Amino acid sequence: MKFKYSIIVVTVFLVFYQSSGQNRITITIPTAESESHYIWRTIQDTDFFEEKKYQVSLPKAPLIAKLKRKSKLGELSGDDYERLEAFIRDSVYRLADYKKGFEKIESELVLINKMINQLNRSSLNWNFKEFETYNVNLTLYGPGGSYDPSEGSILIYTTIDGGFKNYVNPANTIIHEVVHIGIEESIVLANNLPHPTKERIVDTIVMLHFADFLPDYRIQNMGYTGIDEYLKTIDDLNELNTILKRVLSEIEND
Repeated sequence: MKFKYSIIVVTVFLVFYQSSGQNRITITIPTAESESHYIWRTIQDTDFFEEKKYQVSLPKAPLIAKLKRKSKLGELSGDDYERLEAFIRDSVYRLADYKKGFEKIESELVLINKMINQLNRSSLNWNFKEFETYNVNLTLYGPGGSYDPSEGSILIYTTIDGGFKNYVNPANTIIHEVVHIGIEESIVLANNLPHPTKERIVDTIVMLHFADFLPDYRIQNMGYTGIDEYLKTIDDLNELNTILKRVLSEIEND
């Protein structure tokens, strides 16, 4: 299920919440309603997140704890959602809580745009899916973020203090998700890639293109490390599909 985020336009906050200039990124602050929906979806997946040992951020309140217990028992109802939505709207949501995260991303827009444009100028013999504009949606909740390759949208976790998971600079995470979107159809789905290998390929593409721009970026300790021998330069990415067929064969025979 897809969920949409939308900006609340409040005059006093307009200076903070209106992206400016020529760029490929729009930054969106959720409404209380859309944030409630995302929290609800997160609560519904309580068993999955606990099984995978994800660190999940949720409002700290007796109601949330009760809903998580009901989720594990399969007892959530429409009335529960209505109670959650009223609680978030009346007691939790504050537009100003997203201000620092918004400003941090906005301060990196020049770099992010430069990287996106550089990716789109790459000459590849496979299709890197691109969008004219990528919508970066903020949230204070959930396991950390996600991407939607059908819409070119990115969900990114931030904090009231303007912090982000994994990196101080959110440009690292945003370009990581842009690459995910770009390779989802022509590389990931076409080759039925397992999640760890997908992540390693995304990290490698980012490192090969942007190591000078993102000195803190790192390749996660996951996926088949043998692929590193085949992907050492940007030019190697031209043959990514061919390389993957060879690598997947190695994995099967390992």
